[in-house]
Amino acid sequence: MKKIASTFFTALFAGAITLGAYKLFFEKPNYAIVTESEGRPVFNTSYTPTSPKGAGINEADFTTAAEMTVNAVVHVKNVSITRDRGSYLDFFYGHGSSARPQVGTGSGVIISQDGYIVTNNHVIENASQLQVMLNNNKVYDAEIIGTDPNSDIALIKIDADRKLPYLAFGDSDHVKVGEWVLAVGNPFSLTSTVTAGIVSAKARNLGKADQSFIQTDAAVNPGNSGGALVNTNGDLIGINTAITSQTGSYVGYSFAVPSNIAKKVVDDILEYGNVQKGILGVDIVRANTPYAIQKGINQIEGVYIAGIEEDTGAEEADLREGDIIKEIDDIKIRKYADLTGYLSSKRPEDTVQVTIERDKEIFTVPVVLKRRQVITVPNMGLEIKNLTKEDMKKFKTKKGVKVVGVPEIYRGYGLEGKVILSLDDQEINDIEEAKVLFGRISRRGRTIMTMINQKGERERLIFQ
Repeated sequence: MKKIASTFFTALFAGAITLGAYKLFFEKPNYAIVTESEGRPVFNTSYTPTSPKGAGINEADFTTAAEMTVNAVVHVKNVSITRDRGSYLDFFYGHGSSARPQVGTGSGVIISQDGYIVTNNHVIENASQLQVMLNNNKVYDAEIIGTDPNSDIALIKIDADRKLPYLAFGDSDHVKVGEWVLAVGNPFSLTSTVTAGIVSAKARNLGKADQSFIQTDAAVNPGNSGGALVNTNGDLIGINTAITSQTGSYVGYSFAVPSNIAKKVVDDILEYGNVQKGILGVDIVRANTPYAIQKGINQIEGVYIAGIEEDTGAEEADLREGDIIKEIDDIKIRKYADLTGYLSSKRPEDTVQVTIERDKEIFTVPVVLKRRQVITVPNMGLEIKNLTKEDMKKFKTKKGVKVVGVPEIYRGYGLEGKVILSLDDQEINDIEEAKVLFGRISRRGRTIMTMINQKGERERLIFQ
């Protein structure tokens, strides 16, 4: 009996030693001793329970947004005709150049039940034949309703035999960096492809002063152009437009035209036939320029006003040189692209509330946007402006545009200060009409310009 008892206590003692050693050397304690010490940092810890699903992408559900989107995104095929120059024998013996069809593809987004589709201008540019294939593989011929090369947005239409699924425009001004988004399109002619990512940045520009893109890391490749960028609710917040890549394929991020800009362009095309642009009327100093560095305004948060244009809303609202634009309509303005991006969604005669900083004081003033009064026309590069009341009185005309700047190549023609009345016998009423007519000038043909000088004398110039 003593032997059994001795063996039992020996085993019990050994077990206790083993358990104690395990607790001491191997098991991590689930408690912490906290003492107050002025010399040690204190870190706040969140005790929010962890979701059983995990964190991040597992929390997001993209299925509803994908189902809402794929049937409203279409495949766009552009057939254009290109001409080969041929050999010098063809030139001398009159065979001429040979024509061959070239096919380009992209995507588009149905925005109404009756078949209006928004896409990129570069997707449908120079099209001699345009076709749209729906997600159910039905193919329709499409017509171009209007385009805006500046924003790279185009509106086309198909006549379907039924009501079509479509996407509603969302509010891109309130898209947040870090928000989940889906890119839907037809990369490499693969229909209805959905990729996911987040909004990486807003108000990006790719070299042009008036660009303002949403940047995302959702995979976008050739063929995605013109497709939809949607949030997790299935709202259309952008039109996928560009990638930055040395290979021509996706390398990590892409860019989309914000939906507010795309919607405004579409509305203008439908209502006016062209894009109506409202300007604030301020000259802006861009960041990282010698002037900005010299003036010590390179690191400011906002947009510095370097000058005020005459006969504009900014002049009427008493904005001044040196003011810093901080907000417009409660939208924060941190850099130039924020300003141009928001104004691109507005029209002439719209009123915006501009918050500025002046002499360390912050206040808000209403500013009425006006039509741009001065532009540079394509092909010839003349700088022209709409006629003021004084100009109309001086030149005794209510139509035409005044030449205020002439490039070096045309300096000897005496154009500056005169009013252009027509181009190739087509009357000009304002700078927008002039822009269209100058854009149609053929370098191989001749152009007839009718002008009037301050003496009331008409002149006709022929440019070969």
